[in-house]
Amino acid sequence: TDPLDLTPFFARVSDDPLAEAFDDGRQAHPPSGQIPIDKSDYAATWQQVLNTPRTRPGMAYVHIPFCENHCLFCGFYQNAWRPEQGAGYVDNVLKQAAQFTGKPVLQGPPLRALYFGGGTPTALAARDIGRLVSGLRDILPLAPDCEITLEGRVYSFTPDKMDAAFAAGVNRVSLGVQTFDTKIRRGLGRKVPREGVLETLRELVARDAGPIVIDLIYGLPKQTLQTWAEDLAMVDALGLDGVDHYGLNLIPGTPLLLSMEKDKLQPITKRELGRFYAAGHDAMQAVGWRPISTSHWQQPDLRERSVYNFGAKTGWDFFGLGAGAGGSLGGIGTYNTPMLEVYGAQLAKGEAPIMGMTRASPIAPILNAMRAGMERGRLDPDALARAKALAAPDGPDPVAALTPLWAQWQEAGLMRPHYRFQELTLAGRFWQVQQTQRMTRALMQLYLPKDQSGMDSWSAGPSKPRHMTMRRKQNVG
Repeated sequence: TDPLDLTPFFARVSDDPLAEAFDDGRQAHPPSGQIPIDKSDYAATWQQVLNTPRTRPGMAYVHIPFCENHCLFCGFYQNAWRPEQGAGYVDNVLKQAAQFTGKPVLQGPPLRALYFGGGTPTALAARDIGRLVSGLRDILPLAPDCEITLEGRVYSFTPDKMDAAFAAGVNRVSLGVQTFDTKIRRGLGRKVPREGVLETLRELVARDAGPIVIDLIYGLPKQTLQTWAEDLAMVDALGLDGVDHYGLNLIPGTPLLLSMEKDKLQPITKRELGRFYAAGHDAMQAVGWRPISTSHWQQPDLRERSVYNFGAKTGWDFFGLGAGAGGSLGGIGTYNTPMLEVYGAQLAKGEAPIMGMTRASPIAPILNAMRAGMERGRLDPDALARAKALAAPDGPDPVAALTPLWAQWQEAGLMRPHYRFQELTLAGRFWQVQQTQRMTRALMQLYLPKDQSGMDSWSAGPSKPRHMTMRRKQNVG
């Protein structure tokens, strides 16, 4: 094979890698090499999936595609919440899950995580939350220590819903707080002021029924390092179990970006984003919290595991339930129709509500091993070698091919050797997504034909600022 040209993936060498390592704002989800399956083959392929026992770690994702309002920064808004739709939608999700009953695909390793995402799962009525969780626990083969997460918002997450969720088996709650500052929250379209957020979180913590986790965003309009520091201090003071730090990304057409353009507010620069990231890192370490990924922190009592988030980004099998949900079983990716009426009509006819289907990249084990290490902040060359032996025993050596790139990233201040690992520095953790993108493309160029490698659309050097949506936990299909 021709030598792999790594120069398009090099970082800038400077005295300030946190601010200057990369210029580009490429996609948050790089090409995966997945191969579309022809629609005429959907039925036969799906039958093959249903009739094949699983062999890999597994989980399930349940999509609740309703929101009580459109948060200004969000590019995933689908359906306005109408209370009268909740019960029927829960019926349909349980109906879809029941299609797996008695099928070999339910055999294999028990599921380690069950995640209810959206949208806003906490918009559902207490009764519907309870019967959805209980119903899926009856249908799916969950592990005894399965992490069952209910995602949602403070708004309308009332005590009766908390009680119903925990009674049904939810053992982890993840809420999108974004910031505690009332003025900044109002600017994002968040309805609940600071004191209301604190009251809800205190209620959840007091129940002591499982980890309570929140998302915080840095780089928000009118946010300062001082308000960011106050948000971070509140996380520890409340006794929460986990927190995600996400840098704000903007997508064209979202209300927040349109508002910023109208008011001539400049998006925060990458240099400033790096400072916020570093401040978050320092603040969490100062109170003894531990990073279990490059964006997620764990309270010192170790209660928080973040099982779903890790599995979602590193290639586990997962059942996708609900309108608009993605799934991946045995290397076959599926995407359910997002149209509520179509979703319900297909289920009424006993059909799988699948709108799209793909086959995994032939080098998926190698890509997954790389992504798993990068997500944790410590890349394991031995894991890449084992994945290569599985996926491409006669192919080139990924470690040998990538070693010059790692050396360049070490020079740029993004990596450092640590025993057998390539460990990310603080700057490397901030730029992890960009580095993962580059290694994904390099590996695809190394192993795949050009028309599957995505290289035609890749170019090095400066580009326009990133305008992309914030990473969301459920966006894994």
